[in-house]
Order: sequence, then C-alpha cells, then structure tokens
Amino acid sequence: MRHATPLLAALSTLLLGACASTAAPRAPQAFAVEVPAASHPQGETPQWWYRAGAAQAAGNGAMAGKAKNVILFLGDGMSLTTVAAARILEGQRHGNPGEENLLSWERFPATAFSKTYNTDSQTPDSAGTMTAITTGVKTHMGAIGVSAGRRSDCADSLGKHALTWLQLADSAGMATGMVSTARLTHATPAATYAHSPDRNWENDTDVPEAARAAGCVDIAQQLLATSRYGRGPLVALGGGRAQYTTVNEQDPEYADKVGLRLDGRNLVAEWQAAHPQGAYVWNAAQLKAAADAPALLGLFEPDHMQYEHDRARDPAGEPSLAELTRAAIANLSRHPEGYVLMVEGARIDHANHSGNAARALGDTIALSDAVRAAVEATSAEDTLIIVTADHSHTLNFVGYPARGNPILGKVKDKGGEDGAGGLELARDATGLPYTTLSYANGPGYTGASNRQPAGPKTFPHVPSSYEPARGRPDLTHVDTEHPDYMQEALVPAKAESHGGEDVGIWARGPGSTAVRGTLEQNTIYHLIVQATPRLRERLCAQGTCDAQGVPVELPQPAKFERKAP
Repeated sequence: MRHATPLLAALSTLLLGACASTAAPRAPQAFAVEVPAASHPQGETPQWWYRAGAAQAAGNGAMAGKAKNVILFLGDGMSLTTVAAARILEGQRHGNPGEENLLSWERFPATAFSKTYNTDSQTPDSAGTMTAITTGVKTHMGAIGVSAGRRSDCADSLGKHALTWLQLADSAGMATGMVSTARLTHATPAATYAHSPDRNWENDTDVPEAARAAGCVDIAQQLLATSRYGRGPLVALGGGRAQYTTVNEQDPEYADKVGLRLDGRNLVAEWQAAHPQGAYVWNAAQLKAAADAPALLGLFEPDHMQYEHDRARDPAGEPSLAELTRAAIANLSRHPEGYVLMVEGARIDHANHSGNAARALGDTIALSDAVRAAVEATSAEDTLIIVTADHSHTLNFVGYPARGNPILGKVKDKGGEDGAGGLELARDATGLPYTTLSYANGPGYTGASNRQPAGPKTFPHVPSSYEPARGRPDLTHVDTEHPDYMQEALVPAKAESHGGEDVGIWARGPGSTAVRGTLEQNTIYHLIVQATPRLRERLCAQGTCDAQGVPVELPQPAKFERKAP
C-alpha cells in the first residue's frame, strides 16, 4: 500500500487539474459607475437613464469585450411564451414531441431578462422600446430616436435627438446595416436611424402641417439624411416601397398600387444617385444578382413583407429573413474595420396582434433560421450576437397537454394535474374542449363581430364592433391547427395588445458574459458600445467617458457628424 501513495498523489493532482480546466470562466472585471439617486419617474432625465444603463453594463463586465462586429436580432413582440411555443412547433415539424427542441439562440451561453416599460407606460410599444435599445435612454411610447417628451410636440423633440449606436458606428468608420420584415420606416428599423416624437410620421403625408412648420421631417427621408454621420447604412433591406415613392409612380410588382409621397420626391432614385455603384432590388432574384454591390437597398413590398407562411405565394419571389441576413453579412463583412447590423423579425408582432398564433410562431422559427445563418457566417471570437425582443404579447400557454400534444391543437391530457385517466380531450367547466394557446384579448373573441359571425374566427379578422359572446364555441370538430385559425381571446378588441412582462436576452461572442441578471432595456445599448472597442473609443474621443474609460455622458449627435471639407 505504501507503494501506491505516490500514484494516488499523482492521480489526485491530475484530477484537480482537470477540474480546474473545466471550471466556469471567471466573471470579467467590473467597473463601478456612480449613479445619482433619482425620484421615479420625475427624476429620470435622459442623462440619468444613460448613466444608469452604463453603470449596469459596466458592473456586469461589458468593458472586457473585444467585439469587432455586432449583430442585434430583434424579435418584435417575441414573448417568452412565443419562444416556448415556437420551440415546440419547430420540434414537432421535425417529427419529434417538440418540448426537447431548442431554437438557435437558446443554445447561446449567456442569458438575461429585459425590463421593457416606457417612461410613460407599464406596457410599452415598439418605438419607445427600440429607442431604448438603440440610444441607451428610455423614452415615451411612440418615440423614435428622441428622449421623453410630448408625442405630438415636434418643436420640443428637436432638442432631444439621441445618437443611435448605428449612427455612432457609422461615425466611427464601421460599416452599418439593417434588415427587417416590416417597412423600413416602421418603429424598430426607424429607431436605428431616425428621430421623431411620433412613430407614425413615416412619409410626408403623415407629418402634420404644424410639425412640418416646426422643422420635423418624415422618417423615410431620414434614411438618406443619416449619412451625415459617415456613409449611411450600406445595407437596408425590408418592406415599405410606397413610403419612398410618389403617388404618381406605379409599384413594380403590383399594377394596382402606387407610392404614397405627395412631395414629388422619389427617395429610391435619390438613394441610387448617392450610391451610383450600389444596387436597388425588390425581389429575391435581384437580391441574389446584387451579391457584389458595395451598397444595397432592398424594398420587397409596398407595405410590410409577407409572413413566412405566405412568402412562397409572393408573385415576384420574396427572400426569407435568413437569406436577407446572409446577404447583409456578406456585404458588411467585406469591411475590415468591422460592422454593426440590426435584424428584425417584425411580423411575429403583427401575427400576435391579429390573434393568429400559427403565423406568429412561424415567423419566430424564421427568425431562428436567420440567427443560425448568422452563427454559421461569423465567429464567436470577434462577433457579438445578441437576440432579444422589444416587448411581449398576451399569448397564453395553458392546461395540462400531454407530452408531444400539437402545440396548435386542442389540449389532450390524462386527467389534468392528477394524471389519473386515459388520454382524451380536456374539457372546461362547461364540458367543452379548449386549445393550448389562447390570447387574453384581441380579435379572436368568439362573439359575433361586424366582420364574422359568432364562433371561432378566421384570419384575417379586423372588426370594429362585437356582440357579447354567449358561452364558448364547441371546438370538437374545428381544425385549430389550420394556419388561419385564430385562437380564442377573453376580451374583445380590434387588435390584441402587447404585454408588460420581461422578455429574454440571449448572447454569444465577445462581451456576452455581461448578459446576465435582470436588466433595464436601455442597458442593451451600453452592453453593445462597451463591448466594442471601436465604439467606446469614438465616444471617449468626444469626452463622454469617465476616468475608467466608461462612456457615461449622453452623447450630443451633432458632435458625431462628418466635418464639412
């Protein structure tokens, strides 16, 4: 036994070494930033929000990041319930029970929660939330790139423009881009480049005369004007052709449609004049042919792009979100100075508003495909990828459905929580079956409306009035898995509303270890800028950093514009 002692000692040393090598990495160095106490909400100034977000990111170690590139994926309205249901649906599409499945970003090592409220609302909208993400400052419902104020007050907003991280990156010499399945003038993409107190001022006809007189301009033309910070977005892909062309110009895809502008400006032509080597595209074939273009503008629909479920029926051929993402990364990655890119799965939100879970989940799966495409096209060594949502929805995941029960189907269980019976349709207290997914409010309310009779509703359904429902409909012989089936809603409404609970954040790459805990939504901006040295340095060069090099002072946009020659 005495001869075994050295061997045991050696084995112990090896085992301890092995354990040490597999231990979780130590948290990156945290930087302490003092934040003055503030009364809520009266004391929440733009500077307070900016500094508080910087403190939270620096305290989590974001300053240790060394990202060359950043890609932010935004699932609009992608609640945690939407994620869970989409995860199961994708698994079931592959012939599995579904619950064991993971969407692409759910394999990322870093996770956190995001608190989504606006400065004036517990339950937020997409404009104020995306502005928090792009500027580091929380703001009012409906705000695009401006700090909190009155939504209708143009003059007040002119002094409240906030620098976005896309504009910051452009000013720092990085390549920039945006991709969305919504109109490029819609809330989420607009918040990367525009400044408006009201998200609805998308084209010149939407801007009130008083606002125009005070100096506000429509969101569409601001896409071109944002080049004052550098080159402007080198990639802009999405919907919304009509916002950029005039009422005298016929749409290239639909003979019965024209543009919306009354000011006589064709902004597509203006973009082409500013990018003579660039490519303007409006269908999938043109996008593929433009692979080598130095700049890309793609407007694939007059309005929003198609839902993923309906995309194959697009007359001209519409690219998927994954294809748009690949095209954007291929273009931007040609720039050695690095790039920032925002990709939005916009129509998750629209389908939830419509009370149609099938399309909401389908577009969530399409976003997962796009994230997977980005992972395959980039390296975790130099590219920070963040996936999050701007807000939630009222989608419910209820009952005790058996393992593998179709997520869009009716609940089948084995006797509820007790599990004491055979597998059969679950019944409510009146003896009627019900679905696993439902909405707390929205157009799926089963009372008669001015559009459809009493009973289950069929997508699309946009009512303006309802009659009270008399009990629930019998769903026994209703195909609730049909893509056009609209889940029942408890409270009748023309459109389903957002929810106010936290949403998820998932991340991988340099700086991702700082994504943890429960974060204020505006902290996402600070995670990005602190984890990207080129962005940090640009902010510090304008004197916005403290002695530790943490950007803590709200940047003034004018200081980041190109200097006149």
